[in-house]
Amino acid sequence: MNEPTRYPAAPDMSAPEIHCPVPLVPSPTAPLAPTQPGGIPSVASIVLPDGRVVTGYAVAPAQPEPVTAALAVSRAAVNVAVGGVGFLAVCGGLFLLTAFITALTALVTQLVILAAVIFGGWVAVQVFSASGHRGGTTVKIRKAVIKRSHFHS
Repeated sequence: MNEPTRYPAAPDMSAPEIHCPVPLVPSPTAPLAPTQPGGIPSVASIVLPDGRVVTGYAVAPAQPEPVTAALAVSRAAVNVAVGGVGFLAVCGGLFLLTAFITALTALVTQLVILAAVIFGGWVAVQVFSASGHRGGTTVKIRKAVIKRSHFHS
């Protein structure tokens, strides 16, 4: 009735069997055929534990990059030097900025003084002009008769 659950048997974990087929070498009497440069790579087949066969070309392991010689200067010294160059660049920019602001301030000051001189000259010309006409309305009185008003209460 209640039988325990049976799992399939574990696959055989013995060492995989590797087949290395030998590539065909063309005979000297055969007609010339194009070949890959550097020869034909070797082909390897591997039988997996579950019975599948995997075939492919053998790939040479990647070679690591050659190690370069260590720098004679420490990284901290390089960082300080690069920071100094950056600081000098910023100082140069700040110097140019302050010089520009100073020149702009001098220009505005000169324009204000020029406007005051021109306006003051115009006012002086108006006040001290040689003509007798000073603007406004001129009334000429020839003969005035003034009568006293008598008020009776």
